[in-house]
Amino acid sequence: MIGKPVAAGRTTAAAEGEVVVLLIGMRINHFWAVHHWLPVFLAMPRMLRELRKDPGRGLLGHVLLTASPRTYYVVQYWESREKLYAYATSPDMFHHRAWAIINRKEKAGKVRRHVGLWHETYVSPEGSYESIYADMPAFGLAAAHGQVPVERRGRFAKDRFAHRSGRGVKA
Repeated sequence: MIGKPVAAGRTTAAAEGEVVVLLIGMRINHFWAVHHWLPVFLAMPRMLRELRKDPGRGLLGHVLLTASPRTYYVVQYWESREKLYAYATSPDMFHHRAWAIINRKEKAGKVRRHVGLWHETYVSPEGSYESIYADMPAFGLAAAHGQVPVERRGRFAKDRFAHRSGRGVKA
């Protein structure tokens, strides 16, 4: 968050409609097996660079996090579940090639015990998320969707949950 201006006072995310959040990460099971986990560790920055170069793919923002010296993950905010799925399955994108390599190794009998992989995807309809930031630069959901003064959405969490943009229901 270096270089991002601090928004004074209380703000909230300007998200409208459905919000798509992907948590994706890895766990180093054996530190000594660097040749197994380092390529996995380096794959995510490569995918994020690829997505940053093509905003039309749908990644709105991300936050890199460390859960422990063994576990690293990224919180990603996506424009839609359809764009997330399209990226994940696109044969011309790095994600597709990375999974092909992993699947080939698995079929060859090389068990993936050295590095663990995981992801969780959440699709939250409007009315099922809210946020508040106090004297913070745009972060997380607000960095992905924009930041507005909290008064626009409601002073209290129950008011922000009740906010409707008119985009919450898909046809």
